[in-house]
Amino acid sequence: METLSKEIDIYYTIEKGESAEIKILGSRFIAHANNASSKDIAIDFLNNIKSQYHDATHNCFAYKIGKDGLEFRAVDDGEPSGSAGKPILFSINKHKLSDVIVVVTRYFGGKKLGVGGLARAYSQAADEVLKKCEPKKIHITTPVKIICTYEDLDIIKKIIKENAVSMEEKYQDAVEIVAHVPTTKTELFTEHIISSTRGRAGANVINV
Repeated sequence: METLSKEIDIYYTIEKGESAEIKILGSRFIAHANNASSKDIAIDFLNNIKSQYHDATHNCFAYKIGKDGLEFRAVDDGEPSGSAGKPILFSINKHKLSDVIVVVTRYFGGKKLGVGGLARAYSQAADEVLKKCEPKKIHITTPVKIICTYEDLDIIKKIIKENAVSMEEKYQDAVEIVAHVPTTKTELFTEHIISSTRGRAGANVINV
């Protein structure tokens, strides 16, 4: 059996929060990026930025959550419609990230930039902060419980090493292992464990 591909069960977020600032025609655009694995975390971060920059002209933002990025939001916070939130979200998508929020704070510098100029400025500010962020790999896994004899342990460990993300072991009369397997591959993985040991080992998905 070929090694199971894990890439379909992977997406990327950022390792830690970062900030960056650009200046355009006197206006300051201060961008902050942070992890956000849920809407509540994203909103908490946004509120912290708003509190920190309470005197700013605008605090525009976008966030994207989950592997497929189906939960997202883009807000212009008083800027012309589509000139701030969407360009920030576009930058997040361009960097192929999720579970992330980017807030761009603007201090007006006295000169209007126009809708196109604003869109470029907010996109550039988001780009600058995301370029500073180290990507972090997120695995989507399902736990599989394996019970086997010591005689089959080497075979089992080889299969796990080739196909699982991580595992925990417990040694008693028999060996009990919990392997964290890419979610889309759990059925194939359990079948491989059973067939490779000719049915001596048991492998079952743990419902969590």
